[in-house]
Amino acid sequence: MTNSDTPDTNIAAGDGTASAHPDSASDATRVPDFGKGALPYGRPMQTEFDDGLEYPRIGGVSFRRGTLTPGQSAIWDENWDRVGTVLSDEKIDVEEWFGRTGPTIVEIGCGTGTSTVAMAPKEADHNIIAVELYKPGLAKLLSAMTREGVDNIRMVRGDGVEVLQRMIAPESLDGVRLFFPDPWPKARHHKRRILQSGTLRLIASRLKPGGLFHAATDHAGYAEWIEELRDVEPALEPIAWPWPESPMLLDRPTTKFENRGLNLDHDIHEFVWRKRSDAADAANSADAANTADPADATREDAR
Repeated sequence: MTNSDTPDTNIAAGDGTASAHPDSASDATRVPDFGKGALPYGRPMQTEFDDGLEYPRIGGVSFRRGTLTPGQSAIWDENWDRVGTVLSDEKIDVEEWFGRTGPTIVEIGCGTGTSTVAMAPKEADHNIIAVELYKPGLAKLLSAMTREGVDNIRMVRGDGVEVLQRMIAPESLDGVRLFFPDPWPKARHHKRRILQSGTLRLIASRLKPGGLFHAATDHAGYAEWIEELRDVEPALEPIAWPWPESPMLLDRPTTKFENRGLNLDHDIHEFVWRKRSDAADAANSADAANTADPADATREDAR
């Protein structure tokens, strides 16, 4: 795999989020990215959420330059303007971009697009938005799309959380996928894991009632982390795996990260949530419970 504008260290394996370089806090360490699909120069966009929930902390990012293959570059230049865009504050108009209406799924951290391009033909009536920060991965996906004649995928180059926050309208998605995100195994790096209480709240806000969130990991520690978060978002209802009645395709092809885990005898952990039809009521009830005066409960118990 060739490298193009990839971070010097700590590359996020599959969650489409920017990884923090531990010694890089200055924009001066970043090398500008030129051409179609280039990211804006300077510090990456990072929303300051003020809802009291936890979100992944990405810090600064440093880049080294690289190149796509000549074939990838030609396909990129010919097709990017039609099927790709970069992170911005403009909401995506799905009907205009795809030229049709239909169920819409966002895949966060598509990597090289193995799952994306294999699943898309089985969901021909779905609009698939693949989010990935690193250009070589998107270039491989675009090459596969061209080779296989797949036309129901569009790509956004940018951080997964920021794309959801800035570019996806509330209650507009039928599904969100997150396959084999970077586990950030060291305890001091857990704050960088993409799945946090705030991320689940953000995903829930972008899903339509009945929409699904499907995540998978082969890392036991990350699976435990996700298990602890299963019930933290009141708008999302955990669904037991497997779920044959799922309205969204849940069968994945084996990705390179999954193969790596299987070769190490790792178990694959699958998680599915469905947005509740009464999500607003559930969220309000949870907020009320969290803000209740403990003294009220004490007085009630004393009666």
